[in-house]
Amino acid sequence: MNKEELDKIKNQALLENIPIIMDDTLEVIEKRLKENLPQRILEIGTAVGYSAICFSEFLKENGRIDTIERDEERVKQAIENIKKAGVEEKIKIYQGDAVEILPTLNEKYDMVFIDAAKGKYPFFLKEALRMLNKDGIIFADNILYKGYVLSDYNKHKQRTAVRNLREYIKQVSENPNLDTEILEVGDGLAISKIK
Repeated sequence: MNKEELDKIKNQALLENIPIIMDDTLEVIEKRLKENLPQRILEIGTAVGYSAICFSEFLKENGRIDTIERDEERVKQAIENIKKAGVEEKIKIYQGDAVEILPTLNEKYDMVFIDAAKGKYPFFLKEALRMLNKDGIIFADNILYKGYVLSDYNKHKQRTAVRNLREYIKQVSENPNLDTEILEVGDGLAISKIK
């Protein structure tokens, strides 16, 4: 993996205001991945491919990442970035809406990274749990959403996203089969491990 290329991809995304994984969030996830190298990763929300490229470094031999992105322009950028980083054999991009694509997948994954439409997190969780291996782990990024999720935020614009993120937290916290921690890194990270 070309570190210089990765920095370029990161800086370009920041320049264009494309949301990518924050450094401290990435650090937490990479630490977990190092402890337990995954064979298969599912990522919901590719953006420009930055996080998938970062995660690809921690795959077991012949491991693979399936990643889903709805935005056609971002998919083009991601394909280009993944090529530049030299990891195209490890990452497969599905173009389209995750809500439509997820139900068609029947793979088993060691890790699921959720970082797409905030209002759809409960649905993504349901699909992730269906495909997660027995010792799998789910990371949900931006779970505290600028602090709105923990406050009494009620503005109309983001109300659905905030309500559904709260619902996600409730579901992962109350699910007896999951061990969940919510970390205040980046914009909030929920880590749910199958017990």
